Amino acid sequence: MYPSMWKKVKEEIFVWRLGASTGILIIGLVIIARLTGSLQALEWLAFDTFLRLRPSEPIDERILIVGINEDDIRSIKKYPVPDRDLAALLVKLQTYKPRVIGLDMYRNLPVPPGNPEMIAAFKDMRNLIAIEKVLPDKVEPTPYLSSEQIGFADQMTDTDGKLRRSLLATPTPKGYKFSLSLRLSETYLTHEGIALENGLRDRDTMRFANTELPRFLPNSGGYVKADAGGVQVLLNFKNGRERFRTVSLNDIKTGNFKPEWIRDRIVIIGMTASSVKDLISTSTIASTKTPPGRVYGVEIQAHETSQIISAVLDGRPLINAWTKEWEYIWIVGWGLVGIYFARLTKYPLINLLAVSIASINLIGSSYLLLLIWGCWVPVIPAMLVLTLNGVTLTALFQYNQTFQAKINARQIIIERTFETIHNGPLQTLAKALRRVRDGKDLPPDELLYELEKDLEKLNYELRGIYEFLQREPRNQENSLYIGSGIELNLQNPLHDILYQVYNYTLERDFPCFKTLKFKVRTFEPIEDRHLSVEQKQGVCRFLEEALCNVGKHALGLTRLEVIYENDNGWYTLRIKDNGLSMKSYEEGQGTRQFKYIAQQLKGKFTRSPVFPKGTLCELSWLASKKRWLLL
Repeated sequence: MYPSMWKKVKEEIFVWRLGASTGILIIGLVIIARLTGSLQALEWLAFDTFLRLRPSEPIDERILIVGINEDDIRSIKKYPVPDRDLAALLVKLQTYKPRVIGLDMYRNLPVPPGNPEMIAAFKDMRNLIAIEKVLPDKVEPTPYLSSEQIGFADQMTDTDGKLRRSLLATPTPKGYKFSLSLRLSETYLTHEGIALENGLRDRDTMRFANTELPRFLPNSGGYVKADAGGVQVLLNFKNGRERFRTVSLNDIKTGNFKPEWIRDRIVIIGMTASSVKDLISTSTIASTKTPPGRVYGVEIQAHETSQIISAVLDGRPLINAWTKEWEYIWIVGWGLVGIYFARLTKYPLINLLAVSIASINLIGSSYLLLLIWGCWVPVIPAMLVLTLNGVTLTALFQYNQTFQAKINARQIIIERTFETIHNGPLQTLAKALRRVRDGKDLPPDELLYELEKDLEKLNYELRGIYEFLQREPRNQENSLYIGSGIELNLQNPLHDILYQVYNYTLERDFPCFKTLKFKVRTFEPIEDRHLSVEQKQGVCRFLEEALCNVGKHALGLTRLEVIYENDNGWYTLRIKDNGLSMKSYEEGQGTRQFKYIAQQLKGKFTRSPVFPKGTLCELSWLASKKRWLLL
């Protein structure tokens, strides 16, 4: 592996570690926020929104609501509804042979007139189920029905006052109690040959045939340390403007209904009069008959009952939650997606688009999981880690990229400056040192004169480099300074620039050029649009340094060939001399510079002796089209 490639790999590993550590920290903070309950309200909001956005469902015709409304109370002229009127309603409903009747009205005390008729009706009806209240502020059941005909009407609202779960059973000092909705469902399904049993996967929950009711736990879904006493399930409300068929007390009295609405159905009787205020808050159900977010208690009983029998008979999904392990795998997975997007997208707008598309996919998949399988997945924590990592880490990566770009730009300036100094002032300085070392036999005045010329030239070259470096960086990038105030425009064709470098270098005062008699040069016009400005500059520096080496070390030089050509898809710059050069077994700065240039071009550099004397110095790289075909 090339050193530069290994350097890039190490830099990339460092960047990934930097982003990953920050991203994992963000994921950890979001998970901690979720564990402490800080995200609970947002998760409830997302859950409620998904339930509201589901397609409308058809009316569940297995359930009929008899709602006693304001008109019914005005016609009776009394509230609570007297025993006589309620008994008459029950007797008439019974004549149409409903499968089960649920009475969502407390009847622990007589409401005259007509208490004897009520007692008689209760004793004659084996398919009647009435209510009690078992949680604080208890209300006793009617004493005229057996315990199997009693179900509690208590509801478990959340801290925001909204109803999202249904209490099906709970232990009490008087034994284990079942809810009205569970009693109604059990009675209805018994006629289908389906009995209520304990769960198989979870022995503490309930099961009808193969349908196991997923038990609500303290941390189910978006809940954190909720009261999960008894047996509770999350409510999967029916969606739509009309969820159940509803008739009034007067409709039953006047026969304004179809008998098939009652026959073999579940009939639930309750109050739908706004003055009674038997309303429960929920942000899931919308209704035109109640205040926004409020639903009559009798309709809640219908939803709870419908949820169970629809799951057993129709396969309608019950709402369940993943285990904590899978939930956190889901959250961490989306957080890693955010880190991935932040690292691989180089531009903020592209990153924003990628994160937006991923967010839409996250919301869509969460919605479909709830709609099709009833899975409540943590969408809010996943959205937070995705967006925070995707957007915040982009800024971090962009900052790191800018910082690295500045470092690289500075390194490039240093390299260019050194190359310019190495090929110019340092060569003049080396020449002056040789004069001092080899000029012992010269008269002092002549030696001093030559040294003065060299130092003046050195001063001129250093000042020229300083003035060049003082210019705007943009102008420096597109220019090549080769000394004596000469700047070449790197936007020009490469063969023209090489020719200028060739002419300038051969005019320099190197000792070996003085014996040169034959010069062979070929600079073919070759397509070089695929080369960057930096690469073109490197090729020019290669030619300059190679010619400087010939001028300094090729003793007895008489012939020099410089050829730039395209040979079967390979671009080659070849410098060949017939001088007797001094052999060195140490790699100098010039050789390292040649190898670096070859590496930048993804090409190769070779230097080899020529028989009987001379040196061949060659730089080759593959044409861009040829490289693409090979890949």
